Amino acid sequence: MTTVSRHPGPPEPRKPAGAAVLQADKTDAIVMAFYEELAEGGFDRLTMDKVAARAGVGKAALYRRWRSKEQMLAELVAALGDGRDSSPPDLGSLRADLHALLTEVVGVADDPLLRQVIPYVIAMSHSSPQLVEGMHRVPGPSRRDVQMALQRAINRGELAPDTDLEIALDVITGPLVMRVFVGGEVLDQDYVERFTVFVLGALGAVTSTS
Repeated sequence: MTTVSRHPGPPEPRKPAGAAVLQADKTDAIVMAFYEELAEGGFDRLTMDKVAARAGVGKAALYRRWRSKEQMLAELVAALGDGRDSSPPDLGSLRADLHALLTEVVGVADDPLLRQVIPYVIAMSHSSPQLVEGMHRVPGPSRRDVQMALQRAINRGELAPDTDLEIALDVITGPLVMRVFVGGEVLDQDYVERFTVFVLGALGAVTSTS
């Protein structure tokens, strides 16, 4: 009787250990620790070592995923905006579009996490290409969103064809950034209404009287 030798199948891959694994619960702990360190000491005093210690993980767990605190901040900021729509809807008029965009800004400004993080992103973005990219994905309307609304208004005849879009964008976005993310002020719907009316007047927009 011939004995058939049984060859074991291919060995199961060895599960990585230590720094090679960054489980979901560890990721959550690291992210929370990062924001807590940022809120307590600011970006300048934040270190990867402090984040690892607060999260209860080894330093290698951080450095395996993020090479520096700048890269970590850029990726976490970008992740905050992963769920936002690619572009705002066309609501039929510049007034409606602006009102919707400004209302979205108010919603973002109400988020305490974003109020802590975005000022640091703005301050650091000039020296970090990664943060420049991250800024494009921050929750809330972008400069491009406002530009699209203005261009639609030109196409509808609400704004003059020769409207200087760069200046118009500065008029709209500048005060919001200063008040919310530099001045730390809280906006409300009354401010949205007044600011919408002011911008329409400043741009010489033709509005419907119906």
